[in-house]
Amino acid sequence: MPNVKNRVDEQIESAVVEYAIEYPAHGQHRSSNELRKKGIFVSGSGVRSIWLRHNLENFTNRLKALEDKIATEGIILSESQISALEKKAQDDEACGEIETAHPGYLGSQDTFYVGHLKGVGRVYQQTYIDTYSKVVHCKLYTTKSAITAADLLNDKVLPFYSQHGLPVLRILTDRGSEYCGKVEHHDYQLYLAINDIDHTKTKARSPQTNGICERFHKTVLQEFYQVAFRKKIYRALNELQADLDKWLAEYNNQRTHQENSC
Repeated sequence: MPNVKNRVDEQIESAVVEYAIEYPAHGQHRSSNELRKKGIFVSGSGVRSIWLRHNLENFTNRLKALEDKIATEGIILSESQISALEKKAQDDEACGEIETAHPGYLGSQDTFYVGHLKGVGRVYQQTYIDTYSKVVHCKLYTTKSAITAADLLNDKVLPFYSQHGLPVLRILTDRGSEYCGKVEHHDYQLYLAINDIDHTKTKARSPQTNGICERFHKTVLQEFYQVAFRKKIYRALNELQADLDKWLAEYNNQRTHQENSC
């Protein structure tokens, strides 16, 4: 364990703690350098020792201290504090810690490989789930591309929310090629831009962070596809889509009933 015994002046200690809350994104050496400009001389290792004494040793803890100060003192935030809090919110969403306010506020979209259908070829499912209402929209395709990702939104998602007088504000996806690219050369990105929809992406090499879609894909596999393929031979994509739509209608009704009864 590091030696965190208090060996610095009380005034320096208070200044380091205040600076950590004022600039939570700054590391120990930058904090030391900036404090020196104010006439407060403490080394980078000294800054860290003070952080350890006050449970401020990492960015997350310093942000929590800032949030606590906001809650208790109602302080006016600086640009640096606002930026740090916004970064935390984006990182939380990218890690699956989703804060959502109303239907259409944030949707989660993902691609699910269904399998190979004889006479049809590979079958992919585009999935969209509203993180507030948990309503699901799905459509089947024979390719995984930016066009099919945008088509689900255009054909099913936006018309549905438009009927209810709600805009779709933001969508969370992984970093697959069907979702990411330069706006001017990417159909999905262009569609989001035209419809003024913000795009949040999961952390690199962590597709499991889009957990709401991952959980649904396990459910649709076990409760629909495995059952349907045992009962029926599908010779066309529209046949499978029709049965999927019926199952989805029941699934969404059940989820809505569960939410209303809670």
